[in-house]
Amino acid sequence: MRLEAGTNQRLEVAREVSPHGFFLTDGTQDILLHYSEVVGEVKTGTQVEVFLFYDTQDRLAATMREPLIKLNEVALLEVADFHPRFGCFLEMGLGRQLLLPFRELPEMEELRPQVGDKVFVTMTHDRQGRLVAKVAGEDLLKPLCFDAPQSWRNTTVEARVYKPLQMGTFVVCEGGVVGFGVIGFIHASERTRLLRLGEKVSARITFVREDGNVNCSMRERKETGRGEDADKLLDFLKERRNGAMPFSDETPADLISQRFGMSKSAFKRALGKLMKEGLVYQEGSWTYLKQSEEQPVSE
Repeated sequence: MRLEAGTNQRLEVAREVSPHGFFLTDGTQDILLHYSEVVGEVKTGTQVEVFLFYDTQDRLAATMREPLIKLNEVALLEVADFHPRFGCFLEMGLGRQLLLPFRELPEMEELRPQVGDKVFVTMTHDRQGRLVAKVAGEDLLKPLCFDAPQSWRNTTVEARVYKPLQMGTFVVCEGGVVGFGVIGFIHASERTRLLRLGEKVSARITFVREDGNVNCSMRERKETGRGEDADKLLDFLKERRNGAMPFSDETPADLISQRFGMSKSAFKRALGKLMKEGLVYQEGSWTYLKQSEEQPVSE
């Protein structure tokens, strides 16, 4: 099996070469385990468990230290430094850093991570075979997250941004010791400001979706404001493509009751509150979610 950077390997200690360290082998290739990378006792002729990486001279090397992330894994890593041309450097627990290339970052400067932020990433190889990080999307995060229970509604959670977009911000809501947490979405109308990649924010769960994901809001709950019926309509619109629904003041009462479980008068009161707050508008028999006026955000 070919020795590959980013993986753990069990190799034989072939010989010691002072002042460098120990040379390890798989029978066909020798790898240096520098004295500074040794943990515990190492003896010639025994086997050791090591993590492979590229040193500063792009040579495959070994360490007995345990990294925070390995090849093809997903982890939440802290931003240790930022370079305006190369990208972010992430702390990976080995006394060296992992590059998150500039191409992985949002085009808008306001949305790029800052030192101290933490980003969900996966470890991969670049075209030259070097170890780099790539921002983890929902396809990688969802299997590591859990479905939110209905009891989460109207609770406040800490959330970490993993994808900032014009339409809203995708986050992972902390779930204690269970998995990575819950996938969440903060619509642009529910943000109080733009959120950057890797930023940690407090958000209120407004709706638990059938797929186990949640809708969130950064705004305080209005106890005497829009109410549960209005929240239900707002969440329904946010789930619809283009933020539109074929329901309005003109919709027959039986259709409203069948779809939303509320009377037409309650529907009209809820819709009126949303229109008064400037969140929706009507055209003919359709109701539309008012689009945010924020500047476009590139992925």
